[in-house]
Amino acid sequence: MIGGRCHSQGRYLLTAGLQCCRCRVSCHVIRHYSFLPDDVKSLRAVVNPDISKIRNIGIMAHIDAGKTTTTERMLYYSGYTRALGDVDDGDTVTDFMAQERERGITIQSAAVTFDWKSYRINLIDTPGHVDFTLEVERALRVLDGAVAVFDASAGVEAQTLTVWRQAEKHHVPCVCFLNKMDKPAANLSFSIESIRQKLKANPVLLQIPVGSGKSFSGVVDLLTNQKLIWKIRTELGDDGRVFESKPLDQSDEPELLQEASEARTALIEQVADLDDEFAELLLTDFGDNFDAVPSVKLQEAVRRVTLARKGVPVLCGSSLKNKGVQPLLDAITAYLPAPNERHHDLVRWYKDDLCALAFKVLHDKQRGPLVFLRIYSGTLKPQTAVHNINRNSIERVSRLLVPFADQHVETPSITAGNIALTVGLKQAVTGDTIVSSKASATAAARRAQNDGGARKKRGEDANMVLSGVEVPDPVFFCTIEPPTMSKQADLANALNCLQREDPSLKVRVDPDSGQTILCGMGELHIEIIHDRIRREYGIETHLGPLQVAYRETILHEASTTDTLDRTVGERRHVATVDLAVRPVDIFSSGGLCELDFTEEVEGQLSPEMKAAVENGVHTSNLQGPLLGYPLLGVSTLIKSVKVEPGTVPVMVSACVSRCMLKALRLAGVQVLEPLMSLEVTVGENHLSSVLGDLAQRRGTVQDIQSRHDNKVLLATVPLAEMMGYSTVLRTLTSGTATFSLALDTYEAMNPQDQSILLKRMSGLL
Repeated sequence: MIGGRCHSQGRYLLTAGLQCCRCRVSCHVIRHYSFLPDDVKSLRAVVNPDISKIRNIGIMAHIDAGKTTTTERMLYYSGYTRALGDVDDGDTVTDFMAQERERGITIQSAAVTFDWKSYRINLIDTPGHVDFTLEVERALRVLDGAVAVFDASAGVEAQTLTVWRQAEKHHVPCVCFLNKMDKPAANLSFSIESIRQKLKANPVLLQIPVGSGKSFSGVVDLLTNQKLIWKIRTELGDDGRVFESKPLDQSDEPELLQEASEARTALIEQVADLDDEFAELLLTDFGDNFDAVPSVKLQEAVRRVTLARKGVPVLCGSSLKNKGVQPLLDAITAYLPAPNERHHDLVRWYKDDLCALAFKVLHDKQRGPLVFLRIYSGTLKPQTAVHNINRNSIERVSRLLVPFADQHVETPSITAGNIALTVGLKQAVTGDTIVSSKASATAAARRAQNDGGARKKRGEDANMVLSGVEVPDPVFFCTIEPPTMSKQADLANALNCLQREDPSLKVRVDPDSGQTILCGMGELHIEIIHDRIRREYGIETHLGPLQVAYRETILHEASTTDTLDRTVGERRHVATVDLAVRPVDIFSSGGLCELDFTEEVEGQLSPEMKAAVENGVHTSNLQGPLLGYPLLGVSTLIKSVKVEPGTVPVMVSACVSRCMLKALRLAGVQVLEPLMSLEVTVGENHLSSVLGDLAQRRGTVQDIQSRHDNKVLLATVPLAEMMGYSTVLRTLTSGTATFSLALDTYEAMNPQDQSILLKRMSGLL
């Protein structure tokens, strides 16, 4: 054997994907899941695979759990990169922005396409920071499966909860990967229990680690009872490319044998509880001997459990130490669904016609806007015209590309189930539905209406629109000014481009001061936008102080009537509105304001007048009567609308707004402030200092947990009090503590704090 490979007749025996060498002196198998270092695959050779062989997946996790490092190993072992990238060195494939490489974090999701064995994997690496939660949201909207990466020493962390809820909202099956098993504090049972308790999920453990901490060397595959060991091979380089696979036998440590046997039995019993077909097989054929259950049957059952989202397979490894990534790739292809196994509403009505969803836009200085599309049906080719249903426009796809982070490869066509990158779509934005033609959308709507089981339709094109991406409301805002007035137009253009790329970024002009207001998801979000304007557009802007985006709500029910009587020129406009407002639970309503009409009003209003009423209510909801912040959790009921002939809709809208203002003041207005879930990991010697600081920040401690030698402090803190917290925490703990934040909810301010805020906003403080 030479360098871990068998030498026969002067040649190396190599196979693409899996290489097995059986030697006379050894009974184990050396697996080489990759290619020679100088044999790097080219995306130009990629052809459209069968849809059953496609996996559209996302990597999601809390910040610093190892998402980008795991992605980097996947690309290396699949043969698409020549060297292992490192986040700390700033040379990873998916973190290609200057800001990402400088900070060592993922800021925007990046798509890469590669092959693993006979499967095509379209992978999106997503950010873990709460400020960029929209990147996770729009990635999960178009993906079929996800890999949730956990730090095995920390288990479920604050942002893990957020991304998990996003995956659940889109019904995305998941596989869990317990990363960083080489850390001294890594704990398998703790991580499993945190998944069960905090995520309310059902973890299905498929592997147990061999060794712990620095001695972590591999895993035991519980389905096959195989031990996979990554040994340090200096002659090949310790890149994890080669590992040994052999069955567990009596020569192994008794503790490992006992643990593996108990874990496999627990796995079989758990899967039997979750899958009736496997339970029947077990009782019929293997009731006396669970060990005789074929691994293939067990794997099929685990796949059914995963696709039904009754359980989540759990694997373990260490991406940084190059251990456990190849079995994770195998699990992705084995357990996560193909595009044709996911049932998407409306898509079936398009049959073989094109139906795609635009989920991300990038701006390229040479090529203009690049639009990422998830193709649900049909085939997309370059130099073809497509119809954007949302914009009611026809555009031409000039070029079609396969995404590979910031490098893209042209392709002659892309079929259903894949992710494409298009050049030439000038109007498309995140959430738009792209079809082959307007006639295609009309035909699809007709098929849906003609189907007896289809639910009632209210139109044609509108019903053929795929559900878009839910954009969260900004929580921070500040003013932004160009260095000179001559740069105002350039700044407006830069902000328009950035808004199209990032829908969570909002830009508005203050009607009183005329200043441009930048609204974002957090301090880091706005800081990154500011830096991008400077680097990419060459404009040195000035930012005003950050302010929190408060909300307003009401305390009681109230009803009122108002009449607007105006004479404009020779025409008299008279409108009378009777309405009621009441508070609704913020959680049950999703924080949105509701609008209802009585049956009498619903029947008498013309479409134009109804639209005017809705516009009046919407205008009032955007600007509360106390401080001018948008309303949350307010339900409005329109009891009656009386309009004299000749009254224009704009007057009706103005009357509704004025009546709403009166009703809101009668109901009593309350300021709401955003609360953050805070998790601080700190040594016990610094715990009292951190607690004292949180008390000054109006924080409420929920729990203090022990995690190895540290304490984990769980608290909720008003967002307004978290400005510059990272600097303060470093000072208090000499840089030893870490913390994470996630937006929790909006909560009413107490009267004293509200009074201080009102005085500050009025300029009295």
